[in-house]
Amino acid sequence: MIATGGAFALSTEYWPIAIVAFIGTINPSAGDVSVFLPLEQTVLAQSVDPVDRTALFARYSLTGTLSGGLGILAASIPERLSRASGIAHLDATQLMFVLYGVLGLGALVLYRQLSSAVEAPTVTPSALGPSKGIVYRLTALFALDSFGSGFFVQSMLALWLYQRFGLSVATAAAILFWASVCSAVSFLIAVPVAKRFGLINTMVFTHLPANFFLIALPFAPDLPVAIALLLARALLQQMDVPTRTSYVMAVVTPEERPAAASATAVPRSLAAALSPMLAGYLFALSTFGWPLIIGGTLKVAYDVLLLVQFRRVRPDSET
Repeated sequence: MIATGGAFALSTEYWPIAIVAFIGTINPSAGDVSVFLPLEQTVLAQSVDPVDRTALFARYSLTGTLSGGLGILAASIPERLSRASGIAHLDATQLMFVLYGVLGLGALVLYRQLSSAVEAPTVTPSALGPSKGIVYRLTALFALDSFGSGFFVQSMLALWLYQRFGLSVATAAAILFWASVCSAVSFLIAVPVAKRFGLINTMVFTHLPANFFLIALPFAPDLPVAIALLLARALLQQMDVPTRTSYVMAVVTPEERPAAASATAVPRSLAAALSPMLAGYLFALSTFGWPLIIGGTLKVAYDVLLLVQFRRVRPDSET
């Protein structure tokens, strides 16, 4: 984080920025797809009893989403700072990357306080064992889901709102902030729903209507309807995040958890990196919102395939 923030703050040429974007920790979505994700999931999974695992991941996702929402609001700071002080907008934006590097220093202090007790038990240096087949199937499905999500990452969604309704960065940031708040609420709702209906059912039957709201978004006749669809989707779309993580950690052995978390996270990151290029091309051709329809349709296919393949693969806590 420190190196990435410093490199973005100091670079103004395209290729250095592209290289840093590829190997660094900043991504175009509001979620975390960096090296932190599989490591933190492994640490958290073994810190509580299995029956409390979903609730813990819900709190983990809640904290991250609310913090990300504040970051979305902060995206308007360069514009406001430029107007208020006369600083060039580019210079104000580079200062935000300096702030990102400073936040990396704060993360360093927090991580240094963890003890070695958080390390996962390691029997052999090998990756996956008896759960290999399940993990590989989940990896393929999660990659499909992320590929669909890449068509409407936060940056692309803000671009579409600007093209379709002429919104400023500050206004789009405010809308996306409240969408993040709605997503945070969904994390808390996911826990009792998962206890009642199971992890897979919660993942699928909350994700499906959220994707239908997304597909309907390009057909919104005006901005209020579009905002209503965005917020309705946000209330449902993230209920699968803590349940998905809890499910992966539950269907593998404790020794396999670091490898399983990495195996399901890395392909998701790679898949999500491909679709924004296609989305950008489509947005350049038309402001209608074809990427939203394509992404939503791919995610509906993911939901159906997940239900068909894993509705009978239940973790011990559900049996």
